[in-house]
Amino acid sequence: MTDVSLLNKNQKDAVLSEAKYIRVIAGAGSGKTRVLTMRIIHLIEDCGMFASRILAITFTNKAANEMKERVSRMLEDQTYLPRISTIHSLCVRILREDIEVMDYPRNYTIMDADDQKAVLKEAYKQLNLDTTSWPYGGMIDYISNNKAADISIEKAYEMAGDYSADRTRAKVYEYYLNRQKDLLALDFDDLILWTVRMFRRFPQIRKKWQDRLSCVLVDEFQDIDALQYELIRLLAGEDSMLYVVGDPDQTIYTWRGADVNIIMNFSRDYPDTETIILNENYRSTNMILNGANSVIANNRSRMKKDLFTSREGNDKITHCACAADDAEAAWVASKVSELHRKGKSYLDMAVLYRSNYLSRSLEKAMLDARIPYIIYGGIRFYERKEIKDALCYLRMAVSADDLALQRVINVPRRGIGNKTMDMIAESAREQEISMYEVLKQDQLFSGKVKTTLQRFTAMVEKWRSIAMEHTMEIDELFETILQESGYKAMLEEAGEHERIENLKELVDDIEEFCANNPDSGLDEYLQVVALYGDREETATADYLQLMTVHAAKGLEFDTVFVTDMNDGIFPNERAMSEGNRGVEEERRLAYVAFTRARNKLYLMEAGGYSYILQRVRTTSRFIKEIDPACIEHIGLTPEPSRGEARLSSLLFDNDTAPFAEKLAKTKTPQLKKGEMVTHTKFGEGVVIKCVNGIAEIAFPYPHGIKKIASGHPTLKRKN
Repeated sequence: MTDVSLLNKNQKDAVLSEAKYIRVIAGAGSGKTRVLTMRIIHLIEDCGMFASRILAITFTNKAANEMKERVSRMLEDQTYLPRISTIHSLCVRILREDIEVMDYPRNYTIMDADDQKAVLKEAYKQLNLDTTSWPYGGMIDYISNNKAADISIEKAYEMAGDYSADRTRAKVYEYYLNRQKDLLALDFDDLILWTVRMFRRFPQIRKKWQDRLSCVLVDEFQDIDALQYELIRLLAGEDSMLYVVGDPDQTIYTWRGADVNIIMNFSRDYPDTETIILNENYRSTNMILNGANSVIANNRSRMKKDLFTSREGNDKITHCACAADDAEAAWVASKVSELHRKGKSYLDMAVLYRSNYLSRSLEKAMLDARIPYIIYGGIRFYERKEIKDALCYLRMAVSADDLALQRVINVPRRGIGNKTMDMIAESAREQEISMYEVLKQDQLFSGKVKTTLQRFTAMVEKWRSIAMEHTMEIDELFETILQESGYKAMLEEAGEHERIENLKELVDDIEEFCANNPDSGLDEYLQVVALYGDREETATADYLQLMTVHAAKGLEFDTVFVTDMNDGIFPNERAMSEGNRGVEEERRLAYVAFTRARNKLYLMEAGGYSYILQRVRTTSRFIKEIDPACIEHIGLTPEPSRGEARLSSLLFDNDTAPFAEKLAKTKTPQLKKGEMVTHTKFGEGVVIKCVNGIAEIAFPYPHGIKKIASGHPTLKRKN
């Protein structure tokens, strides 16, 4: 008899239920992996089910391996083990056995990401396309979406109509599918798609696989999409048990096809379903859990469950509001350093953020504080392609060095080939001058190439003149470069929204540098950035992990910092524009973020003006939804004023880090509309408005309107 003595009542019910169709709603930290494992053991040892007739589907190799290890340890005397695999691995096995009915050989090739890019490279060469205008990632997404929607080549052309960009994508799609056929290859999307198609077309094959299974178990059921659900239903025949485990409150992948309604409406598809709710959390303290529960309770499209924990704790969730994003990052670094000095390892702490671009100020703060860190599942901010490209464009306005020139001269594509670049490099070596100086000589080429290079040098010379004569602020020059170079338009055309957000964050970085260093120029900014961008990864086993909330799914830490809890950032601006559906997805994401913490949760927000949002930052609605009994507020705290929140008194705890104490003593004057002020660089100006400590001030030509913190040391009231 399976030993269930250590399980709580609901866990026991989930393990021992005799129902044919079972839906387990497993709250965060409720022990779902243990329940799944013991359910398999129960079916084999207590119900006499053959292990080989049990299929457990997971969605990551890590989860599959973990479950295999647990089951094998508990089934020491068993010769055969259940089939535990990812859904893709399962499809590979099915297709290896039966794909011949689809006119493909059993030894078909499986294309990985590199193989896909190799085929796209062939297509781009034939169609004269470049990766800067047509990034591989965007094209692969287009192909994947077409396949998922079962769109033929003819349909793709029909949908493209006369729109040239879509017709180009359709041509690549046509080349890709034909090349796959030539290679007798399937990519990862095809594995599920072809299995479903085969089961639909050949009932005898579907029946053969159904007859092999007595029970199908599915983990992370809240994250499956419509095609995966169809595959599961086709596998679980009329005589099979179906056991699904998931949490609708943790559905955070709708942007890639996951449909929360599948788990919500499971009982409609299987009317005799028994639903069991695992509502005891073993991970987080009651303060953290109750705070997360109070937020997710605001979602209307959810299955209510009263998640509770026996882990009592008096340490409330700490909400810290800082004046700006650099102050927020510095506070996090200060607190991490303090906790580490007190004996907490870096690995026990994590910093989570909504989007990748938000890592910029955090990375700088960690480097300044000498805190070893890694970007979990991502790339450091200053190492991202678009950031390197943009900084090289700025270098063209200062030094026009060979490395910067080689990186950007053909980004976006200008028709400058390798042969042309080799000739420029050779001439530069012979004359012992830079490659850019060779371009300025205007003697090496003729015809179309000459005209293209003349336009490029004229554009760069304009930027160099602006930078030298200081007729434009650095951030304004940067925006001009992005526009005139065509780089921004290239990203917009390709739909590279995340890369565009990263560039906007770089503008914030430049504006921050200008505000803190009003007498410094572009060359000094580039030198400062180089110090952050060229650091090597710290070689240590103990490091702080920085990651997006999506990357944190399935992980847990003793102490968690969630940064940039501002409306428009978290919840995300695009999601907010979608209305209630988008906000509910963001709220589920916040719930996932909060429940990663075992003992302490810090929620951070930054004030000041956001270039990305094009407005002053305000407190996230999710902060306001937390039960007041579970949260403490420090820093710049919101107070109601005429129905709106405004930044008010500084209320730091006595035991906070030195940085916090310093910030707590800071007084931010509120400038009034019409007041005259003087700035150390821009001269006299008049205040247009001042909101939440950020003043909009009109200065004489050529400076124009600037947004400046009203308490900035460079700014004074005119007597």
